[in-house]
Amino acid sequence: MIEQSEKTAGWLDWVKDRGEPAFTLPEGTVDAHCHVFGPAAEFPFSPARKYTPCDASKADLRDLREHLGVSRNVIVQATCHGRDNAALLDALDDFGDTARGVVSVGADVTIEQLTSMHERGVRGVRFNFVKRLVQSQPFEELALVADKIRDFGWHLVLYFEPEDLPGLEDTFAGLGVPLVIDHMGRPDVRKGADSDEFSSFLRFVERTDAWVKVSCPERLSEAGPYAVDGQREVYTDVVPFARRVMAEFPERALWGTDWPHPNLRSHMPDDALLLGYIPQIAPTEAEQQALLVSNPMSLYWP
Repeated sequence: MIEQSEKTAGWLDWVKDRGEPAFTLPEGTVDAHCHVFGPAAEFPFSPARKYTPCDASKADLRDLREHLGVSRNVIVQATCHGRDNAALLDALDDFGDTARGVVSVGADVTIEQLTSMHERGVRGVRFNFVKRLVQSQPFEELALVADKIRDFGWHLVLYFEPEDLPGLEDTFAGLGVPLVIDHMGRPDVRKGADSDEFSSFLRFVERTDAWVKVSCPERLSEAGPYAVDGQREVYTDVVPFARRVMAEFPERALWGTDWPHPNLRSHMPDDALLLGYIPQIAPTEAEQQALLVSNPMSLYWP
């Protein structure tokens, strides 16, 4: 068994000594994709996890929210906690109606459990199809879980890589619940925003009326400049992809910090500087209001 305290080799801890925000968020901004890790002493990580992070508690998340000027959070279950959603649910209890949750559950989840989670602020279930992060692909559980959450008005959050979408698309399209796609389907930015691959992804979004998170440029970028050392105009190679999503699906785009940025290898962004990405992908006040306030509110606080 992996020791709880032994962080994955080369693990980059999240930035605690943040700079001043590179962009002033509009009032009511929702961080629609963030996590809590542990603390491991209170909420142990899953024995089956593929990585061991540093602690990133609900108190740390509250500090981040206050520093950046975020009003609400959507906390997404991280794979290091497996299907034990205790840390996430505890954070929801602490934040109250200013937070929503996306959990990880299997086909054995009961209606009573879903009801309890709904009352605590859960609004979605995440399924991870990224092979390097999960032990097995949960194909057989998708439809069963979709059937159970449909009457709650929940959605499915899907995390996959572009080369896997052709084999998954028909399955995803037939689930009969709203879909939210993590991180623009992880495009290969070296191929360009007009590539056949990204165009196919956007056709899938149109076909399914899915929501798309234009988040994690730090995870997709090949060239930087990274959100470190005072940089303000960051991740310029990812911007065209997000701009295309914003242009084609302005009412279904979502943004999130992805704090505390698990499994990054190139660098660890300063979240205050990471905000410099927002005016690049949403230059107008109207676009910013939609991306940061109206869209996530309509999905999570209708």
